[in-house]
Amino acid sequence: MLKQGPAKRLTIFVNESTRWHGRAAYLALLDLFRHHHLSGATVTRGIAGFTGQGAISSIDHVEFASALPVRIEVTDSAEAIERVLPDVYDIIDHGLVEVQETSVVKYATGRNEPEAPRGELMRLIGKAKSLQIHIGEDDKWEGAPLYEAIVTRARQLDIAGATVYRGILGYGAHKRVHKHKTLALSHDDPIMISVVDEEEKINKLLAALESMIAGGCMISVADVTVVKYEEHQQ
Repeated sequence: MLKQGPAKRLTIFVNESTRWHGRAAYLALLDLFRHHHLSGATVTRGIAGFTGQGAISSIDHVEFASALPVRIEVTDSAEAIERVLPDVYDIIDHGLVEVQETSVVKYATGRNEPEAPRGELMRLIGKAKSLQIHIGEDDKWEGAPLYEAIVTRARQLDIAGATVYRGILGYGAHKRVHKHKTLALSHDDPIMISVVDEEEKINKLLAALESMIAGGCMISVADVTVVKYEEHQQ
């Protein structure tokens, strides 16, 4: 089982049309990794790309759909990665195979994990802080939607909960009106993230937001009293 600490990340880049013995190469690689009991693998499909001096393939061009880049990634111990490399080289004769040093911070399978103590849920009853963050839906952080990144960071800080609201109309400091358009291909609707927890944890999230939010936002904190806090029934 993969453990916390030093590890290796194996990344393979091929075209979706690449075949090995008549089947998709990425499927053959997944079977290989499962056969060797590697911790897990992920296949992602690009929306555009090129290799060498070839033409650019894009999801916008139907005729190039089968030539889109595919990325297969797996992380495991150095020994496990070294064990599968000879077979990877056999499957991939055209493409890029990359091995990087990495460090596993957390690896949880989601099975047989102890439940949080019931008493922990009561910590929030009483005085607390309410944090509201107003941004735009198009705002990004490291390539991902900013609101998703903020919720992820809040979860990492063990904050009690966070809720994202999408507005249908609004404006910010620049006075430009944001209005939801149902048929539009892209949106910059107003977004509000609401978080409630102890002052100490809210302050930790605020410190993280300093590097995540560059501008075009409003952040407010208010004193609240939590009168009831219960987990959802499974």
